[in-house]
Amino acid sequence: AMLRLRLLTWDVKDTLLRLRQPVGHSYAAEARAHGVRVQAEALSRSFREAYGAQRRRFPNYGQGRGLSSRQWWVDVVKQTFRLSGVQDESVLTAMAEKLYHDYCSAHNWEALPGASETLSQCCRRGFRMGVVSNFDNRLENILCQCHLRHHFDFVLTSEAAGCAKPDGRIFEQALRLGGVLPRQAAHVGDDYSRDYRAARAVGMHSFLLRTAGQGEEPEVPPEHVLPTLSHLLGLIEK
Repeated sequence: AMLRLRLLTWDVKDTLLRLRQPVGHSYAAEARAHGVRVQAEALSRSFREAYGAQRRRFPNYGQGRGLSSRQWWVDVVKQTFRLSGVQDESVLTAMAEKLYHDYCSAHNWEALPGASETLSQCCRRGFRMGVVSNFDNRLENILCQCHLRHHFDFVLTSEAAGCAKPDGRIFEQALRLGGVLPRQAAHVGDDYSRDYRAARAVGMHSFLLRTAGQGEEPEVPPEHVLPTLSHLLGLIEK
């Protein structure tokens, strides 16, 4: 039976957009521009450590803790470089400001194959469309610069929602924004617990984008799995 869907919600990172290169490479290039030599691999490791610690200490970009998401990120970038041996505070500040700005644009982000075409087809079919993403407030601008924003009726970030996936409340906000019941909506994302399971927990349908080489989660029926984004309409209209 064809699903009677009226709203499609979308994860962004690694579903619609991906980084053009690993974080460590971008950070190393920025360091070189400031006359600082640091290995990209070391920076990637330091970034994972700094980002992980910051996320545990101040979840969801410091929401409700008096911290702006911009300050949250500037601190992560500085700490990443500190862990890689860079100590000069003025250089750290300059690099952090520049990188915060660079990650706000198509400079560091690109659309995944099939993203633009799939979104266009979904819009032509008359679906209402929204974004539900664990992202800070730069997302609106990033989507504009990557020429995807016009597909969506709304963009709901975890920063704006005040809670992050897999918290069901972010999906409930999206359903209110879309003006539909849970069973009239489906979520598309690449993360098993934050996207696939979390959307189903509030009564939505969901599809898991699983590119080649990802682990197999046994609970996902094959008709919910997308090998690529272009498989979506075929599954919805089955």
